[in-house]
Amino acid sequence: MKEIGIKLKEKRAENGVSIKEAAEDLNLDESALENMEEGNIRAFKDMYILKELIKDYSKYLGMDVNDIVEEFNDFLFEHTSKISLEKVEEVKSRMEDTGSRKAISPYTKIPKPRKDYRFLIKPLLLGILILIILTLLSFFLHREKKRSVELQDRNGVEIDEYVY
Repeated sequence: MKEIGIKLKEKRAENGVSIKEAAEDLNLDESALENMEEGNIRAFKDMYILKELIKDYSKYLGMDVNDIVEEFNDFLFEHTSKISLEKVEEVKSRMEDTGSRKAISPYTKIPKPRKDYRFLIKPLLLGILILIILTLLSFFLHREKKRSVELQDRNGVEIDEYVY
C-alpha cells in the first residue's frame, strides 16, 4: 500500500495540487488523503471503501485507474491471504450475531448496536398525563373548598378554621 501512496503523492506533486485543494475538490478530509499517501490502511474503516477512495483520487490526479486498482487488488489479496482461519470464523460469527448478510472483511469495524428506548415513550407519556390530571384535580378541589368556605363566611356562619 505504501507504493500506491507514494505514486499518488508524486502525481499530486507533479500536478502542483496541494493536499488541501485535493481534499476540497474530492470532498474528503485532508487526513484521509494523507493516510492514503502514507499507506496507512488502519485509518480506514473498510478496505472496500479505501479502494473506492483510491479509485476516485487516482482518477482526480489523471492516473490510470485500472493500473492503480489492480495494484491495490494485489496488495489486498496479499494482505488478506494472511488472515487466520480463527479471524475469519470470528467475523462470520459477528455477522450472524448482527444478522447481517452483507459480506464484510475481517478488518471491517462493526458498530455496536444502539439501545432502543422507544418502548419507554408510552409509559412515560402516560405517567406525565396522570400527573397533570392529578395536579389539575387537586387545584380544582382546593379552589372549590376555598370557595365554599368563603360562601359560608359571607352567610354569617362562623368557621373557626379555614381548610385550604
